[in-house]
Formats: sequence, C-alpha cells, structure tokens
Amino acid sequence: MPRLNPVPRGEVSDEFTLKMYDSMFGDRDPVAEPGAIGGTPGNWWTVMAQAPAALRHAVRGFRLYRQEVSIRADHRELGQIRAGWVVGSQFVYSQHCKACRSAGLSEEQIAAIPSWQTADCFDHPERLLLAYADCLAGQHGRVPERLFDQLREVFTDTEILEFTYTTTMYVMHAIMSRALRLEFDDVDDPVVEVDDPEGGGVLDIGAATSGGS
Repeated sequence: MPRLNPVPRGEVSDEFTLKMYDSMFGDRDPVAEPGAIGGTPGNWWTVMAQAPAALRHAVRGFRLYRQEVSIRADHRELGQIRAGWVVGSQFVYSQHCKACRSAGLSEEQIAAIPSWQTADCFDHPERLLLAYADCLAGQHGRVPERLFDQLREVFTDTEILEFTYTTTMYVMHAIMSRALRLEFDDVDDPVVEVDDPEGGGVLDIGAATSGGS
C-alpha cells in the first residue's frame, strides 16, 4: 500500500481531480476498484488527489513535454527512462519502456538502457543525451564542461533546456514514487539484515574472516 492515503472518488470535491479520475478510471472508484493504463494500480493519481494543486501542476508538466517542446520525442524519452533507471524507480522505468516504444525507440535500445555505455545501438547524439541524463539523475547536475560543449555542438540551447527540464522532472517523479511507495515502487527495501539462526545474531566479522590470527 502507498504510504499516504488514497482518496476515494466519493471524497473528491476538486473539479480538475474528478476530471482526471474520469479520464483515467471511467466511472469507477479507483480506490475500491484499482487499475489504470499501463497495468498500474493507479494509486499515483489517488494519492496525488490529496493535494489537487500539486496534481494540476504535475499534469500541466505532462502536457508541457508532450505538446509544447521542440525536442524530438525519442530524444526526450532517453532522459525520462534513464532517470527512472538511475533513481531506481520501477514505476517510472517500466512506464517509459512503453513510452519509448511509442516514441520509436527499438527493442534493442530499450533493453540497452541499463548498460547504454557498452551498447552499440545508440548514435552519437543519443549517447550525449544519455551521458547528460546520468549527470542530471546520478550526479545531481554536475556536468563536465566537455560534455556540455559537445551537447551544444549537436543540439540547440532550447532543446538542451527542454531535455534538462523534462529529465529532472522525472528524477523528481521517480524520487516521489519511491518515497511514497506508489504504483510499482510499493516494495520493501531489499537491504536488510539476514537472520543467522546458528550464530544468534552476534558476530565479530573481523575475527571470523582473518583466519583466526
């Protein structure tokens, strides 16, 4: 379950939120009958309904990158899917595998996103964007001058700004999804102590691994 309470249809009073519920879920109550496009439970929408202004802002962002930018959709999606992978959001990564297909990326390219550095299916502009996406999502904006110079040799300033904005927007969405355990990110942290029934839970690891000397 998400960490915040989802909002049932009957408790929604905001007109925009109701409109989005209708668009995403038809006439269903998405809390009682979950399920949305892409095979997701749909709880991103029902949790975001806790703050209608934030929901409107997020949806406006979705419309911006789809309708009001000049950068190519396939180039844009490289940043979005890589952001999902680097941040570790199953939700963002999975959804943008599908979005990458819609934008025209090949199955080989989608499969290569986790290890794009060693893949030969990306051209020079695509590799520049993937490297830049890693700087945005993994280095928090620390970008080598040489890389940025190379970006400007290939892309316009407008395209670079749009890519930067969209990619960092999806870094935010990936972080939020993990933090709130939304959609496919409703998973327990895998890094936990593993029980040792015989040892009783106490171990001098140095002594145990140093050959007894």
